[in-house]
Amino acid sequence: MLSGKRILLIVGGGIAAYKSLDLIRRLRERDADVRCVLTAAAKQFVTPLSASTLSRNRVCDDLFDLTAEHEIGHIRLARDCDLVIVAPATADLLAKMAHGLAGDLATTVLLATDRPVLAAPAMNHVMWAHAATQANLASLRARGLATVGPESGELAEGESGPGRMSEPLAIVAAAEALLGGAAPLKGRRALVTSGPTHEPIDPVRYIANRSSGKQGHAIAAALAALGAETVLVSGPTRLADPRGCRVLHVETAEQMLAASLSALPADIAVCAAAVADWRPAAPGNTKLKKDGGAPPSLALAENPDILATLSRHRPRPSLVVGFAAETDDLLAHAAAKRARKGCDWIVANDVGEGTGTFGGDTNRVHVIDASGTESWEPMPKDEVARRLAARIAARFATPQAAR
Repeated sequence: MLSGKRILLIVGGGIAAYKSLDLIRRLRERDADVRCVLTAAAKQFVTPLSASTLSRNRVCDDLFDLTAEHEIGHIRLARDCDLVIVAPATADLLAKMAHGLAGDLATTVLLATDRPVLAAPAMNHVMWAHAATQANLASLRARGLATVGPESGELAEGESGPGRMSEPLAIVAAAEALLGGAAPLKGRRALVTSGPTHEPIDPVRYIANRSSGKQGHAIAAALAALGAETVLVSGPTRLADPRGCRVLHVETAEQMLAASLSALPADIAVCAAAVADWRPAAPGNTKLKKDGGAPPSLALAENPDILATLSRHRPRPSLVVGFAAETDDLLAHAAAKRARKGCDWIVANDVGEGTGTFGGDTNRVHVIDASGTESWEPMPKDEVARRLAARIAARFATPQAAR
């Protein structure tokens, strides 16, 4: 956890800076030692007095502070911490970080630090999508920058889209994961389903789909990394078993349901598998032969609904997350699926022709819950998994999750 950890919080100059005060409080709740650096623009939104009162430490904001710099203060700030958090990380601040600029205390500290850095971007959705911002992010991530967010929703200027800074609890969960040894989901049990199912026609042939299992396996690994005791129920894939998970290998939907039920009770269930909707009603015991006549017809039977079953099971997991792989009317179909299945969240992704989602390494998802839709930018499936795991951890960090 964060107890005893030294956190340097750099507050950028955006309207989301108001959330930094709650972030300080959340970090302090976990017994972290928080020191703050405010940029000149940040002081237009929050005051040094507020940050100092909440953190119980002196706030730094001047690169040329004679008292601090007598002891080379910017170097001490950069090194005398376990983690640097930049929240909000504005487009301007990210650009300066990417290009190694050091014109004020915040950017000088960022250039001088050898500690891990976690950035929580926040900006207008057009600025976020701009090629320059995305190029800066790609460069920073390649150099080891960790990010959390941004989220989608209504922005300060009345527009809507990706650009909202992640909530403080999500940033705290990401910080705990980044520091290593952090286990915000310790004591929680998680069940994840992944991959396709193979429904036999005869001993040789089967009905299946193009799912690779990459997203589900990554989610299982991310939950385990946050301390959850994780059971992965995997259909046939070519992937190695993720570290830290107990893996149950199955082939058919009926086997996947049985294995999933055997993993209960659980606090968290994430149904990422692409389960075949139907199976041959009477699979043959011998290989069907092509004898020159009419092709055989297949009578199909409906497979069990694993997501709906887990959503209605008693005792029910505290959080049930489903996936909706759609080729058209993505959000409408996904929202309808959430209501029909009775799950808490639906993660919707477009698997239509040309998206490269099935079998690919990147994904673009939309998380739908009772409060609305949160759309994420395209990103590697491992990053989707980490963000989803952090969102799950943040939910369990709130009081209602305990009920």
